[in-house]
Amino acid sequence: MKAAEEFGPWLARQLKNARKSQADLAEELGMTRAAVSAWIVGRSVPRDETIQRIAEVLQTDLATIHTRSADAQVGLPVSWYHRPAHADGGREYGNAAAFAFEADVSVLAREATQNSLDARLDPAEPVRVRYTLHELTGETLARFREAVDWERLLPHYEALTAESGKQGKVSRTIAAGLKDMYQNDRLVLLRVDDYNATGLTGGDYDNGLFAAVVRRQLDSHKKDPGAGGSYGLGKATLWATSRLGLVLINSTLSEPHEGRTERRLIGRLDLPWRKVGGQEFAGPAWFGRPDPDAKSTDVARSWWADEETVEKLQLTRESAAPGTSFLIVGAHDVASLATVTGADDEETAEDDDTVHRMHARLVDALGRNFWAAMTGGGDHKPQLEASVRTFRNGEILIAEERVDPAVTQPSRTRALRAFLEGDTVDRLSAPGQVARATVHLNVPLHGGQGRGSVPHEAVLLVTHAEDADGRPNRLVSMRGNRMTVKDSAVANVPIGTNPFQAILLTGRAAGQDAAGAEAAEEFLRASEPPEHNKWGQTEELRLSYSPSAYRRIAALTTAANSAVRDLVAVPRAKRRNGGEAKIAGRLKVGGASARKTRSAGAAVLPELDNVDALIDDAGAWSVTVDLRVSQGVDTDRPITPIAKFDVRSGPRPAAPWKELVAVSGCEVVDGALHLTPGSRKAVFKGVTDVSRHPVRAQLTGLVVELRIGKGEQA
Repeated sequence: MKAAEEFGPWLARQLKNARKSQADLAEELGMTRAAVSAWIVGRSVPRDETIQRIAEVLQTDLATIHTRSADAQVGLPVSWYHRPAHADGGREYGNAAAFAFEADVSVLAREATQNSLDARLDPAEPVRVRYTLHELTGETLARFREAVDWERLLPHYEALTAESGKQGKVSRTIAAGLKDMYQNDRLVLLRVDDYNATGLTGGDYDNGLFAAVVRRQLDSHKKDPGAGGSYGLGKATLWATSRLGLVLINSTLSEPHEGRTERRLIGRLDLPWRKVGGQEFAGPAWFGRPDPDAKSTDVARSWWADEETVEKLQLTRESAAPGTSFLIVGAHDVASLATVTGADDEETAEDDDTVHRMHARLVDALGRNFWAAMTGGGDHKPQLEASVRTFRNGEILIAEERVDPAVTQPSRTRALRAFLEGDTVDRLSAPGQVARATVHLNVPLHGGQGRGSVPHEAVLLVTHAEDADGRPNRLVSMRGNRMTVKDSAVANVPIGTNPFQAILLTGRAAGQDAAGAEAAEEFLRASEPPEHNKWGQTEELRLSYSPSAYRRIAALTTAANSAVRDLVAVPRAKRRNGGEAKIAGRLKVGGASARKTRSAGAAVLPELDNVDALIDDAGAWSVTVDLRVSQGVDTDRPITPIAKFDVRSGPRPAAPWKELVAVSGCEVVDGALHLTPGSRKAVFKGVTDVSRHPVRAQLTGLVVELRIGKGEQA
């Protein structure tokens, strides 16, 4: 077996762990200190008989020294270190960062996968993320509890359980998790593995990824402006998803630490303040080996584990590819429970379908949030591959399911792939096409310097929607890492418009050559809250740019919505048979009551500002009417719009509404418009009922009349 580490650095660490000096080892071996020093610096290696004596001194076997794939065990038992309470008497009854997110596997999938994307090692290849649910029962559960030294943890849990009613939500959640585990003899593990990622590099306490994740709060350690995370809060979802506040970690490093890269293990426990055996503890605890450099012998640090230990802790990785495995112990999903029970009580017992529902919700969340990152095209490979699998006591319960963006979001995936392959059009004219437009964003200068700006050209894509996409007529927005940030409805879409999906690509997502991409990445990242689910005013945006910088984002949204409407607009009066439909481009005021009202001068009707009309695929008239509301209009009286066919002779047949919708400046109640007091404009939309048409819409025009009061349409 190939040695994982050179003999000299390995021996130096073993001496350090055993709190022995080079002189101590030389004395016990009966050799000179110079000889030991030569081994340490790599000038020579000991003979076989000397290695045997070194093994005796380190209390290990020859295989450990020859392979050097793990540390010797002398003086380094793996155990739990609990942080002592604050000397000034301060107490924390939980990790506040965990309350920034719900205990929801959908939220976990979004935050954890975003972190994996940000840690992608080789930008030419996708980062691979796999979620593994594993339900343990019976003997399998007993062996796992033994591996995590459960007996040392139990007194701390019992101390919290005894006062769960006094210490708030965290203690009650832990009490519910313990109750479920002991009463049902069941524990759910959720492991998040990523490959082609950097791994948790750096020292246990130095500035690095390891310390940022395991030791600190509000430290994202992400300097790239294109990174999805920026607050250092996303990692808290790992502990928030654990009912026991316990997460174990196994990391394969992209850069050696202490001469090693594989099986760097640590565990972190987040508990509230507690008193155990007369001693007070602050909250967090770490599962590791005593740190020989720490002032206190109880301080635990990460350690390099052997394969057997990793297997017992359910942390075996499938390959030596760099990345990290997070094991959430006692995973739960409040949203899944609420779906079944209709209750929000943390003590609600989980049923046998728990892991099935969690599996389905993980697949849904990955597809909904990261379909774009999982889409490739042309010379562009996907940024992400994701899958979910489920086990029970080591046996496959649900086979591994790879998330396919073409299945979860077919229309949007088609649109993005067309962009990546350069296969877009200026305007939609046939099903399956993808229209492209440019939306401009003027990025303000960092620090509010001057009145200048950096122009950025974002890319807008629009395509026809399919049922599998979910709600139609939506605009999803994203930046460089291609995680969905905003998902909003496009306002003021004319009735009769074919269902569509739209995508706004900003920053690096708009392409390598997009003008102002880097400035846009930094600007939009500063405008995102910890959930990274919208763009708007934030404290970072206000301080880094200016108090009014958020207005640029509002302008971007307005411009994007306008561009979408332009791309999906159907040419006015377009007939499906190729001819031109006749539209009475006027608004008539009809009805005896209306004429009497006008002559008496008691009320004034709104005036026509604009009428848009077309015949949809079903043969119905779809109209959008803009009204000007002058000061003389009585807004207290309802107005009924009546649609009629514009025939050559005789009375005009009515065209009853199938749908009548208020857009702005009014509301529709029982088929009548109620104008908003003070509004100077009202817009409503209507679609006629084809089943009640006396003649085909293509054979005639349309007239829309207004009547005072609730008029009849027949």
